[in-house]
Amino acid sequence: MDAPEKAKDNLELLRQQLDGGRMRSARVMINSLTASELARLLESLPRKKRAMLWEILDPGIEGDILVELSDEVRDSLLEGMATEELIAATEGMEVDDLADLLIDLPEAVTQEVLQSLDQQDQDRVRQVLAYDEESAGGLMNVDIVTVRPDVTLEVVSRYLRAVGKITDGTDSIFVVSRDNTYVGSLFLSRLLTNDADEMVANIMSTDIMPIPANTASTQVVWEFENRDLLSAPVVDKDFRVLGRITIDDVVDVIRDEAERSLMSAAGLDEESDMFAPVVKSAARRALWLGVNLGTAFLAAAVVDKFQTTIDKIVLLAVLMPVVPSMGGVAGTQSLTIITRAIALGQVNRDNAMGILRKELMVGILNGVGWAIVVSMVTYWWFNDWRIGGIIGAALIINLFVAALAGFSIPLILKRMNVDPALAGGVVLTTVTDVIGYSVFLGLGAALLL
Repeated sequence: MDAPEKAKDNLELLRQQLDGGRMRSARVMINSLTASELARLLESLPRKKRAMLWEILDPGIEGDILVELSDEVRDSLLEGMATEELIAATEGMEVDDLADLLIDLPEAVTQEVLQSLDQQDQDRVRQVLAYDEESAGGLMNVDIVTVRPDVTLEVVSRYLRAVGKITDGTDSIFVVSRDNTYVGSLFLSRLLTNDADEMVANIMSTDIMPIPANTASTQVVWEFENRDLLSAPVVDKDFRVLGRITIDDVVDVIRDEAERSLMSAAGLDEESDMFAPVVKSAARRALWLGVNLGTAFLAAAVVDKFQTTIDKIVLLAVLMPVVPSMGGVAGTQSLTIITRAIALGQVNRDNAMGILRKELMVGILNGVGWAIVVSMVTYWWFNDWRIGGIIGAALIINLFVAALAGFSIPLILKRMNVDPALAGGVVLTTVTDVIGYSVFLGLGAALLL
């Protein structure tokens, strides 16, 4: 059994023990789970059972679990925690994780938690909080080790032994000048395998370029993916080292982005609680249902303009859903490809027209191919070549428009600072429905009446 399946089975067994009230066995199992696994379990439990599990958790890991939870679930647990509990839960947390948690706490509680830290940790947390949480500065861990280039590896080894601890996930030590300006990175593998008398400057790597603190988290993901990084230094505008981003931070960003894209496509929030009250969940979903209703009425208004045509030629009403449906699918394909390309930084001024031409040609080719199929089926069904020709022509036009809309809508929304994954589908559906009905019924009115 692979690790994911084993973890899933363990969570299911723990859930059964909670259901059966076997709290002693549940406590034993909890000790074998990571903070991330416990967070996923808490999110999958109804609120009463969630509270039961929270009560038996070791206070020493509560802080790490809170960081892993979605915002709404975390807020529901924080409401029941006293300030003293929160302070106890934050003891020993990594600075970057603590900063993530403090963002969601009331200002008064945040100040009390900060006052419980020593001055050095207070300064470190405030340094992270000074940056947007979706930037390199907001992701970084400021608990780092730096060395000078003009010392030997023996000196570095003695220094590390004196420090006694380095942050988890550290694969290199940053080399800095006297004013803390980034010079290079000393990989631990080189530290261990080179002669102790070797100078740091001779074996350090200068290939790893630092990431400016204001860099967006999505760009940080791109840097790690395309440069195969395990960690990277974060610097200010003067190139002074502020902290480090590690691959586990990037994985969290990737997961959050994936969840956001999936939920945004339906107009939902990835941070919402699956077991939130019914009224609250209904209110949250009502907005996009209302937007969809408005677009549906718009399409209905287009159909209403051709009511006389439909009354005289009933066959058009039978075939009417085909054209907008095919356009919607074709447009969604283009929309998804372009939205992904935008997220990966693959669309720019140099290649945009080439991508557009390709999408339009795909739309025309599919339009012609499926128009022939649909026309033949329609002629066989109704024995009327005119209706077959009308629906075929409408299909070609709508698939062409769908390809154009699927390409342009994400770019327009991006320029308007609107997430294409959030609004793109609704806009595209409106375009393909309106154009599909207008062209099909318009051609029907022009050629059959």
